[in-house]
Amino acid sequence: MIKRLPTWSFGNGPVHVFHPLQRDMLGNRMVQTRMNHIRRFSLMIAAVGMAFPAALLLSCAGPQTQYDVPGRAHREAPGEVRASNAVRAAKQYGAPELYALLKPFPKGADLHMHLSGAVYAETFIAEAAKQGLCVAPVISGKDPGKPPVPVGKDAVKFVPAPCGHGAVPMASALTNQALYDDLVDSFSMRAFVPRQGIDGHDQFFATFDRFSGLKDVGGEWLDEVATRAAAQNEQYLEIMQTPSTLMGAAIKLGNQFGWPATPTGAAVDPLGDTTGTSPAELSALRAKLLAGGLRDEAAADEKELDHALAERNQIEHCGQPDARPACSVKIHWLYQVLRAFPPQVVFAETLLAFEVASADPDVVGLNFVQPEDAYLAMSEYNRQMHMLDYLHSAYPRVHISLHAGELAPGLVQPAGLRFHIREAIELGHAERIGHGVDVLYEDRPRDLLKEMADRHIDVEINLTSNDGILGVEEGDHPLVAYRAVHVPYSLSTDDEGVSRIDLTHEYVRAVLEQNLTYMDIKLSARDSLEHSFLHGESLWAHPDFYTQRRPACAEPIAADSRPSAACQSFLDANEKAAQQWELERRFAAFEANLK
Repeated sequence: MIKRLPTWSFGNGPVHVFHPLQRDMLGNRMVQTRMNHIRRFSLMIAAVGMAFPAALLLSCAGPQTQYDVPGRAHREAPGEVRASNAVRAAKQYGAPELYALLKPFPKGADLHMHLSGAVYAETFIAEAAKQGLCVAPVISGKDPGKPPVPVGKDAVKFVPAPCGHGAVPMASALTNQALYDDLVDSFSMRAFVPRQGIDGHDQFFATFDRFSGLKDVGGEWLDEVATRAAAQNEQYLEIMQTPSTLMGAAIKLGNQFGWPATPTGAAVDPLGDTTGTSPAELSALRAKLLAGGLRDEAAADEKELDHALAERNQIEHCGQPDARPACSVKIHWLYQVLRAFPPQVVFAETLLAFEVASADPDVVGLNFVQPEDAYLAMSEYNRQMHMLDYLHSAYPRVHISLHAGELAPGLVQPAGLRFHIREAIELGHAERIGHGVDVLYEDRPRDLLKEMADRHIDVEINLTSNDGILGVEEGDHPLVAYRAVHVPYSLSTDDEGVSRIDLTHEYVRAVLEQNLTYMDIKLSARDSLEHSFLHGESLWAHPDFYTQRRPACAEPIAADSRPSAACQSFLDANEKAAQQWELERRFAAFEANLK
């Protein structure tokens, strides 16, 4: 008989801890290959005593709920009581009932969204037919010295015309259901089943190369994600995007000027991270890159991103009498830096991102992307954080959000789990952490969690992505640890097209798997706008405390409220506060409509 381990309470509901074999029997693992490593690691922890992780979190968490923090205390209003009861009742009937209830729930912002990964495969297929592309089977390992990589059953990709051997015109997929299905499956996690040598991580990241032959149509893609967001009562999207010049000019200029030689005797840790480059050397390299033409490329990037936004506005008739509902969704950019490149390239990319974000108000910050477990992303991690440390000193007003801790035991060596989130915060100046899955494997995790809470550093929670890529779900996800010490958190989608989800799905999953209550998901929505990079000041008098608004906007907010003249003046001057005021009005409307 399999015994169930004790239930631990962290102040926000019970957390059930299952024996690894029991979890297998329940079928809660998607990525079996990598999860075998996690189970072995869990058994090793059990061998030295399960009391440590329990004691660690319980010592961080008190008996409070999120709203019991001083300054955050909150007595539920009648509308919130109705909403809490409605969520509890819907939860008893499962995901569809919860989805129907939560689709109109005001969700604030999606702060972690990659544009190409947010577009659904069907959109890519239709556009590829317009562009006259071809479909070819994915074949790897043909190049001398290039090892074969997992490609999956019936994997296909876009290639340019004319169609070579084995390729067919894209238009034929519209009359060939089997080929159409292969395209959808190749561009997403749909129908994916792990097998020897191919897990969710491999499938997820392989999708992007398969549709990369498609010409970017940013305005149409923005319209798709904004339309979907508006239908779910979202207000703001902070979208990660890599402008086309990044892959050309930045790589060329980075390689042209190279990287400063490592001083003799510089310390190199076991992962190969080098800390020998001085700020003076980075300053000199920055000057060379800017003089060599990088600033001109920044202007080209601004033009490309601004064109995509203008095209989206045109498609949706924004500002016209027949404007579509999607126009109500505010969009800003985060500049994507590709981290799995040599240091001279990553520095040039990052400098370009800082330049664009400094000049274009629609580019509100930057983020590092690509698999965090990739060789260069791992071996260069510390050096990349030092790059950010220097560039932050040169561009202190540019916001930074970083993918950090998108790792799990077995994916990398244990030493690789010990420092990424802390260095992202303390060296990389990250104001938000994307994923943050390995936080409890970091050195001194209790201190790190407290630091995040004290410094109001938000964690962007991507439940479906973490399950699909890392196999981390339910009780293995650290959201309970973040909540226990009151770290702000924002539910987000990551790549909703690849995962074939939407933000409502993530809220449903949070309620069902993470035991979040109505007040908890309301907190997530508020945190998403509080920690957004929207311009201006917050509506709230104190960071992360949603009980006292600024004096100009202190009046109660109902479903039909309009701001006073003084409040409207404050909102007009502060984009963030304006979105937060509107979120409170939408909460009031949602709760008033519940019977």
